[in-house]
Amino acid sequence: MSALSRSNMQGSASNSELFKSLIQKEQDDLQKVTQEIKHHEDNLKFLKSQVNAIDESLQDLQGELKERRSSIVAVEVDDTITFVNMEKQTLDSICQMDGTAASIICQVKDQHGSVASTLRCTKEVVGIVASLGKVKDVELNKVLSEYLGLETMLAIVCKTFEGVQALERYEKDGTIDKNTGLHGIAPTIGRTMKGRFHVFCLQNMRPFAGEFVSDDPQKKLALINPRLPNGKLPHGFLGFAVNMINVDDMYLSCVTVRGHGLRETLFYNLFSRLQVYISRADMVKAQPFITDGAVSLDGGIIKGSGLFFLGDRNEVEIKFPVADAKPSMPKEVLELEMQIKFMEWKKEMISSDIQREEALLNSTKCLLKTKSDEYRMLINEELLNKARSPSPRPTNAGFPTHEIRRQ
Repeated sequence: MSALSRSNMQGSASNSELFKSLIQKEQDDLQKVTQEIKHHEDNLKFLKSQVNAIDESLQDLQGELKERRSSIVAVEVDDTITFVNMEKQTLDSICQMDGTAASIICQVKDQHGSVASTLRCTKEVVGIVASLGKVKDVELNKVLSEYLGLETMLAIVCKTFEGVQALERYEKDGTIDKNTGLHGIAPTIGRTMKGRFHVFCLQNMRPFAGEFVSDDPQKKLALINPRLPNGKLPHGFLGFAVNMINVDDMYLSCVTVRGHGLRETLFYNLFSRLQVYISRADMVKAQPFITDGAVSLDGGIIKGSGLFFLGDRNEVEIKFPVADAKPSMPKEVLELEMQIKFMEWKKEMISSDIQREEALLNSTKCLLKTKSDEYRMLINEELLNKARSPSPRPTNAGFPTHEIRRQ
């Protein structure tokens, strides 16, 4: 055999080993990807079974809630009407703020009803700051509204950052895309938007890290009251503003993706440990005990520990609804409502997990197709390589390869 033939055969053997190694690696990768697909499919099956179980529990709880509500004989009709009218008055005032994002949000919800919860730019919106809390006192309402200011009272509250992004999108040069988000939906209700608007993102807020007041149905924050050296409260101290906001039961928990309510997120970030006093004189005397600002019912305002608001009061057009707590319901009914709220929140979280798993499953299936195509290409190349390889020349076993001379 010539040196060239031996070289070709050795090269062919080397290529064959390389192909075998590559094919084995592709087989291992295919097996791994197949296992990943099964893992995601099992996860989806489990998550969907959880959703089905929650749906069954919700149906039972809602049926029980309906029965208990229908059994309530005494209904405070007048208080209920007053409560609803005060809420409507605030929403009507917001709607009249022409050109604001808050007015557009309120009108979209008013005109489109439940459809608003499915629209991309509004489905993550919880509401407007002024509509998410209530106060019992007119004077307290005035000073808290002035403390926050009109822009904050009209600020939109979103659950997630994705919700914030959906409200407004931008062109490549940074200008606003007027055909999307709130800018795009405003013309559909005969409105236009002007100027900037504020948006709070609950997902990005650091919630209050302490405890709640024990057995408090409003889940007030367990803040430490200021104390004089003799152990008494400063004269005229009424409490902390964050705890003097009445929050609807539906917003007391399970509003954020982590299960927090509005008091420990939105209102704590708005007011922190803002103290409330009866008079300006009381507030001034209590300065050594004020860390995060204070207000008084007669219009005094201190922000932080050293910014004083002087001069004539600024009457803010938009205020919180002034109403007592929502007409009380039996404890059993409130507990059922909270259970339903929690189950709905849990279902929403699992539904998000399902979406993520489905996306991962689809991505892994695409990877499997790519790997399968690569595997087939390797097999085809190996077959072609074998067909092209030079076959070894046959030899005459037992006979000398040189020519036999005639005798």
